[in-house]
Amino acid sequence: MKERSKWLIFTLVAIAQFMVVLDSAITNVALPTIKQQLHFTNSMLQWVITAYALTFGGFLLLGGRAADLFGRRRTLLTGMLAFTTFSFLIGISHSSVELIALRALQGMAAAFMSPSALSILLTTFSDGPDRNKALGYWTLVATGGAAVGLLLGGVLTQYVGWRWNFFINVPVGIVMSIAISKFVPKHEREEAYTGLDLPGAVLVTASLMATVFAFSQASSWGWSSGSTLGIFAGAAALMVGFLFNERRAKHPLMPLGIFKIRNVSGANLIMAPMYATMLGLFFIITLYLQDILHYSPVRTGMAFLPMPVVLGFVATRMPKLVARYGFKRFLIAGPLLVAVGLAWLSRLPVHGAYMVDILPALLIIPFGIGMTFMPLIAAATSGVPAHQAGLASGLITTSQQMGGALGLSILSGVAASVTAASAYLGINGSLVHGFDRAILVGLAFMAFAVTLAIFVIKVPKKPKGDTTIKDSVDIKHVVLET
Repeated sequence: MKERSKWLIFTLVAIAQFMVVLDSAITNVALPTIKQQLHFTNSMLQWVITAYALTFGGFLLLGGRAADLFGRRRTLLTGMLAFTTFSFLIGISHSSVELIALRALQGMAAAFMSPSALSILLTTFSDGPDRNKALGYWTLVATGGAAVGLLLGGVLTQYVGWRWNFFINVPVGIVMSIAISKFVPKHEREEAYTGLDLPGAVLVTASLMATVFAFSQASSWGWSSGSTLGIFAGAAALMVGFLFNERRAKHPLMPLGIFKIRNVSGANLIMAPMYATMLGLFFIITLYLQDILHYSPVRTGMAFLPMPVVLGFVATRMPKLVARYGFKRFLIAGPLLVAVGLAWLSRLPVHGAYMVDILPALLIIPFGIGMTFMPLIAAATSGVPAHQAGLASGLITTSQQMGGALGLSILSGVAASVTAASAYLGINGSLVHGFDRAILVGLAFMAFAVTLAIFVIKVPKKPKGDTTIKDSVDIKHVVLET
């Protein structure tokens, strides 16, 4: 294939990935406006974010499997057309329930786009400098999508309305679908077996959605009420059903044997609270800036810009550092830095100042997150047999999305409960008190992550004659999604 054609294909699939990442961030700045216009309650507002993240994570392994079974280009186009359609329907939605349901369907479509786009890239570029260069740009697309999403979301919300955060996907999706059909080669399916573990995907996603719903409603129903406990019990039953299905299925969505590898289990358990903290931070700081400090959507987007800029700068420099020093020390230092930033944010005042109360944390926290993400993926694929490398890389992204959604529900549930219990502080005082306590929960998440990094993550044995620790990382599967 000609060099020019390769980079054209890269551009097309990178734009598809950019759309997926953009929609995980673009909505944050619009949340206060959506809350007001569609009459969301405080406890249900986080579902605008978590519905997308849950179905994206819950069906990601299924989407990757579909790309292998039915062809990569076909799966990408199917996902993109569905993503475009649901984006338009979200833009014309008129109720909170309708918007949340459509966001869940949009996340499911994204789960079929993302792995097929990446697999097209990997088959287009052979091993060597070109592939490494393409994957480096892929990482920039991921971090850039978050940066552009926060700023673009503010501009669109303020000047043309929040609905254009979703309408913008429609012309882009149509043009890109036509271009991909024309320029991306058709990829045949990789395997003769065409069965999908749909029951597994539905059971695990339903279990996590029920758990998130229970956390989101517990502040109003009561943590020990029959309704809350009943939904938690139902979520546990669904998870048991998922585990039973995975043991019995001929081609399971998630072969459970992979968790016997210590670093795989540890890395996935660390990724969940890391991404939960990141999603929770976007959610809480957005509400604080707009509801308490009365920032406009555009100013809010600008306020977040230091975070993705620092994150992208640090993350793109980590591969060389990990190759030289190993991943364990960064998995300890990264969450510790995030904890320092969270401790700073946990004292947010009612009459706060951005430069003093928020900016220092938005410089420290992304440094810690950027230091952690790539080493996590390295740890998650270290010691994994070659035939399970793809599964291991898919699992870490699944833990990122699903753990993030679950963690956000915990943080927002704590904030809502504390706010309701501290009404004597006044409207703004009780809201800020709830935000501060939720951030302290994020601090506990980081303590959990550091403990796992110290006691669970193992450093791979150093090959004889090698003077540095070089962890086993398959560059094909080291992809940062934020």
